[in-house]
Amino acid sequence: MRSTGPYHAAMILVVEDEPGIVDFVERGLRRQGLEVISAGDGETGLDRALEPDVELVVLDLMLPKLSGQDVLRHLNTQRPELPVILLTARGEVEDRIAGLDGGAVDYLVKPFAVGELAARIRAQLRTASRGTTTIRTESMRIDLVSRQVLVDDRPVRLSTTEFELLVYLAQHRPHVLSREEILRAVWGYSHDPGTNVLEVYIGYLRRKLRTPARPAPITTVRSVGYRFDEEAS
Repeated sequence: MRSTGPYHAAMILVVEDEPGIVDFVERGLRRQGLEVISAGDGETGLDRALEPDVELVVLDLMLPKLSGQDVLRHLNTQRPELPVILLTARGEVEDRIAGLDGGAVDYLVKPFAVGELAARIRAQLRTASRGTTTIRTESMRIDLVSRQVLVDDRPVRLSTTEFELLVYLAQHRPHVLSREEILRAVWGYSHDPGTNVLEVYIGYLRRKLRTPARPAPITTVRSVGYRFDEEAS
């Protein structure tokens, strides 16, 4: 029987081949009122992820039978609306970027706190529970399912990371978001003052979103962070 909880006992699938980690995650998430099933290899994980009751997947990258990257690729084609959080020991910046560009919505590096994983799951479930699949602004339409972006009715091609960054800024408009908040939400960093990955991707977005009629609606707030602000543009 499903337990009752703040997210209707959402079904979470954990695809992980280390039994100790599976047990740790299962116990922690169930204490949060979530229902958890697991799979110990990529093939089984993919089969279970395609079951309609599964609402979010926590996915290791290094799996037997079928790699996490391959599982993610298949899910992008067969269930593109299903959020996937990567949980892996591979924590280099390049690995995180590759995972997010590959279609994951979030990335958590081992060792990790199960409370942080639960918080990230709740954030994704809140987004899904709002029931909206489109963000509309004065000049922009962002389709969260097809991941299509239109600026003044002109399609703009974005990478997965560019898209996730734009969505996060647009969902929190008109608030100013700190650099740390954005890094944590989009890249999964807890604290990395030396990285310039955010500034690089802000530059990518600005170049792609600007039009002859207006600049990109991303404002830098000095010493604080960034804001989605069409009025300033």
